[in-house]
Amino acid sequence: MAQILDGKATAKRVRGELKREIKRLAVIAECQPQAVFIQVGENPASTTYVNMKHKMAERIGCLSTIVRLAETITQDELLECIQRYNTDRTVHGILVQLPLPDHIDENVIVQAISPQKDVDCFHPENVGRMMIGLPGPKPATPLGIVTLLDAYGIDVTGMNVTVVGRSNLVGKPLGIMLLLRHGTVTYCHTRTRDLAAECKRADLLIAAAGRAGIVTPEMIKPGAVVVDVGTNFIPAVDEHGQPVLDEDGKQKSKLVGDVDFAAAEKFAAWISPVPGGVGPMTIASVLSNTVTLYKLIEGVE
Repeated sequence: MAQILDGKATAKRVRGELKREIKRLAVIAECQPQAVFIQVGENPASTTYVNMKHKMAERIGCLSTIVRLAETITQDELLECIQRYNTDRTVHGILVQLPLPDHIDENVIVQAISPQKDVDCFHPENVGRMMIGLPGPKPATPLGIVTLLDAYGIDVTGMNVTVVGRSNLVGKPLGIMLLLRHGTVTYCHTRTRDLAAECKRADLLIAAAGRAGIVTPEMIKPGAVVVDVGTNFIPAVDEHGQPVLDEDGKQKSKLVGDVDFAAAEKFAAWISPVPGGVGPMTIASVLSNTVTLYKLIEGVE
């Protein structure tokens, strides 16, 4: 039976370390780090994520501001808002919660955030710095995964690493970060001819495709480390296969990953659950990036 990569417990430890670091650095810098979280529209998932980031930031001693903007805001108005915080000397980190409404170009918005305040590491300059191993923020979810592996003493040096998924947010940067740690990295995607065979070779298997149950037990090498990045909502059913209803009579949803967890944990040596695995680590990494940028802006160590 696999051992659990507990992201919830690890994120709590990371936040504790950041809280102590902020307390120490605030004396030197004579100010606290401050993050600004910008949300456009009222997407319930976005609201949840922004509220969680705000709450956790304040818990570690970071000043935090939520800016909620109407879904009808123009792209130019959003750019003006970002620029205001780009030039605010007291702000160390800016995050614009995605997705954005269709009339706003996400690429334009991502590139409008100052690289010196880009806590999500979406700006091309920061992505480039990450690619060649220079200091600075790292993409939040990949950083969270690497931190989680480190917490359990899992060294990827020499490992065959398979990343299922090639998104700009997770798959691509995570593969690079693991390559920089001397893993032998293979990317898989929708046009991979034999996904099962590629996964079966992996000593470390990262499932980041965004498809529930895409990784099945027979695709997992016995003794492999399995990290599930998926966040998929499926209809909830009980042990008899009957729909689970809420108080209004509507079927509830259940959060699952990309891996068939119950079956996979019988084969893997280590596995991250969904929820409670990568998710908490992503938020912890946003906070870690804020502190990293705070140090760079204020010139403190």
